[in-house]
Amino acid sequence: MTAVNDLVSELVRAANKAEHLSDVERKGLFLRTVVMVRNMRQSIAIPSAQSNADQIVGLQLQVARIGTAAETPEGVRDALLTAAGMIRELHIILDKGNVIGSTGSP
Repeated sequence: MTAVNDLVSELVRAANKAEHLSDVERKGLFLRTVVMVRNMRQSIAIPSAQSNADQIVGLQLQVARIGTAAETPEGVRDALLTAAGMIRELHIILDKGNVIGSTGSP
C-alpha cells in the first residue's frame, strides 16, 4: 500500500472508533491529514481558498480545538471521514495526472 492508502485506511478505522481516540491520536491524524492534503494540492496546483469554505480550514480548526473544547465522537467521526474523502479524491486526481490550478500559461 502507498502512504496515501495507508492514511485513508487509518482515518476510516479511527472514525469507526472515534469515541475511543485520545486527544493525542486525534491531533496526530488531523495534522498528518493537513500536511498530506496540502502537499497533494500543491502537486496538482490547487490553490487554497484560506476561507471557511475550504475543507482544509475545517481540519485545521479540528487540530486547534483538540485539548481546548472536546469534540463529540460524532463530530470527530465526521471530520475523519471528510479527511479520508479529501485524500481519496486528491489521490484519484494525482493518478490521472491532472493539473487543476493556473500555472501561468494559457
